[in-house]
Amino acid sequence: MFGLLITSTIALLTILSTPAADPKPIEPFNGKDLTGWMFKGDAKKSKWEVTEVRIHPSKPTELQPTKHAEGTPYWLVNMGGGVDAYTEQKFGDCTIAVEFMIPQGSNSGVYVMGEYEVQILDSYGKEKVGPGDLGGIYNTAAPKVNASKKPGEWQTFVIEFRAPTFEGGKKVGNAKFVKVTLNDTVIHENVEMKGPTPGGLTGKEVATGPVLLQGDHGAVAIRKLTITPTGK
Repeated sequence: MFGLLITSTIALLTILSTPAADPKPIEPFNGKDLTGWMFKGDAKKSKWEVTEVRIHPSKPTELQPTKHAEGTPYWLVNMGGGVDAYTEQKFGDCTIAVEFMIPQGSNSGVYVMGEYEVQILDSYGKEKVGPGDLGGIYNTAAPKVNASKKPGEWQTFVIEFRAPTFEGGKKVGNAKFVKVTLNDTVIHENVEMKGPTPGGLTGKEVATGPVLLQGDHGAVAIRKLTITPTGK
């Protein structure tokens, strides 16, 4: 009996001391259709398509559907001027990686938790960038440097985010962009958010929320979107 107790105790301690498995990345876009996505506003006004595109050869400010490569995932594309799209799934602390492409002069954005925007804008070649330029945390912080690529080229955000915290329904800790990387260049570190960005999903702060892609301004193509939960 004593030996069994020791064995059971050792087994329990082993379980408690074993680190939890790393969280698996989630891909909310399945590469086939808009299953798992919702729209802010009238869905009939949506310009989101599941297709592949290129920069229009005679209209550099527009995207043009092109032939799909058989056997490969489609892209999530907003042709411009429609409505925002957001995930049915909700997230708290997380790391978001998104590969995107825009035409000349376009304007979009990634709203973490549906409320805190990292700006997507054609800012290529600008000497000085502000909070409204590519990679800016809109209305809050300008990127440290301009890491923008040319319109039509694929670009990548990696957004490490910490959600606001609540106790008894009261906010006790602000949301924070721990680190934002654009095209392998760190453009933000430890940017605290005192409140949500204007133009978000609800304008309210909560413990979890969706990822929202701005679709009511310009055109944008999303080739890959990965969300990795990082909270406890």
